[in-house]
Amino acid sequence: MPEIRNIINGCLKGNRRDQELLYRRHAPRLYAVCLQYSGNDEEARDILQEGFIKIFENLIHYKYEGSFEGWMRKIIVNTALEKYRSRHSLYRVDDIEQIPEPDADPDNEDYSGLDAADLLGIIRELPPKYRMVFNLFAIEGYSHKEIGQMINISEGTSKSNLARARIILQRRVGSYTGIKRKVLNG
Repeated sequence: MPEIRNIINGCLKGNRRDQELLYRRHAPRLYAVCLQYSGNDEEARDILQEGFIKIFENLIHYKYEGSFEGWMRKIIVNTALEKYRSRHSLYRVDDIEQIPEPDADPDNEDYSGLDAADLLGIIRELPPKYRMVFNLFAIEGYSHKEIGQMINISEGTSKSNLARARIILQRRVGSYTGIKRKVLNG
């Protein structure tokens, strides 16, 4: 903690070396968070850039209580939420019935060939409203009431969006693993 305190103090004094050090140390993990909430790499980079600007602007408010990385993650997630709220009316939500059924029964599938990058890619394919609720609930641990307040939907809509996200994920994971198995087994 003393080292991060020195880096933060350097950033507060405008030291470019400390700002770059803070960015280089934390950007890769925070970029992964941005990818969870974005629809593509370009949007993730925008969220990361906007988030780091806010991190630097708000360093003076960090109280050295709790995890510094957790504090930064919260800023990044809030930045993603702001971007979502400013654009969410532009997105159409897919009808679950239009999502194709998997070739194989997901209950009987072996998911061992599915790695984290594959799963992240599948999550990123979710319609934005579903992806946002899924990430906030399953990854960040927010309640449906909190999610509703964050993205201006009802608690019931949050629950419904999560249920739909899970259905879509089950179908896509089932389809993905079926396709992957066919490719691997020739």
